[in-house]
Amino acid sequence: MKRLMIAAMLACASIAQAAWPDRPVRIVAPDAPGGGGDIIARVLGDELGKIFGQPFPVENRPGAGGRIALENVAHSAPDGYTLLVGNAGSNGINGAIYRDLPYDTVNAFTPISQIVQGPNILVVNRTELPVATVAELIAYAKAHPGELNYGSGGPGSSAHLSMELFKQRAGIDMQHVPFRGASPMTLAVVQGETPVAFMNLSNVLPLIRRGEVTPIAVTSLQRWHDVPDVPTVDESGLKGFETIAWNGLLAPAGLPREIVDKLHAAVVKIAQEPNLKEKAELLGNEVVASTPEEFAARIRADVAKWRALVDATGLRLD
Repeated sequence: MKRLMIAAMLACASIAQAAWPDRPVRIVAPDAPGGGGDIIARVLGDELGKIFGQPFPVENRPGAGGRIALENVAHSAPDGYTLLVGNAGSNGINGAIYRDLPYDTVNAFTPISQIVQGPNILVVNRTELPVATVAELIAYAKAHPGELNYGSGGPGSSAHLSMELFKQRAGIDMQHVPFRGASPMTLAVVQGETPVAFMNLSNVLPLIRRGEVTPIAVTSLQRWHDVPDVPTVDESGLKGFETIAWNGLLAPAGLPREIVDKLHAAVVKIAQEPNLKEKAELLGNEVVASTPEEFAARIRADVAKWRALVDATGLRLD
């Protein structure tokens, strides 16, 4: 009898998975409405809805560097009805710099596919900071130790950690000035309050084109198509330097492989359509659509990179 009951339960679970989704699927985003991650989540939700015939509404849960959104998803049932569009900060950096996370950044989630990625770009206000190359910036910082301010969109952000990695690799000292988001940080760079920063490419491209800031280097290992004349940090002397911003689709740990495969196949299809490509390009990104295994490896590599930086510098946020 017990065996029959177990067999019946397994059969019911199999039928439920085969029928997935039979009701709306919520996509949690750790971004405020209108941000880059929110835009990608909404494009993805619209396209998934077309493929599966069910709504995939986006639920914005910004705050605490993504921890609010991730905790909500990590504690949700792994039944395919709660998904997460995470990013390099929420699912990479946070696992290295916070001691008190109520979830395991690597093991509390099922990676499905990285969706888009793009570099940060190092920019300066040349009116306040007369440098035009990485080498000149390093020389200036060494000549003025601790005097140069750099901005970020907040403690633990990609801009913050990119510069801390840059400081470590270059052997320089600069002062971190955190802002509440990318917009006030951008204004501070334009006005010269913090004359140097790593910034998201989509936020800074209009400023570069208007000549309001000067690009020095991108953080990808190869030059980026939006700014082909701007060298990489790697080719500018800091060999192997790379920081990549990304967004990817995840679910709570334990999501059945059948649903993972359905979602991944849908992401691959969406990646071939113009809608996602056009939105990604407007944000300075490229479409990836990696396998679940490739995405899991990316997350582990990011966490390991930032943990190594934390161990070397003692940087932590509590």
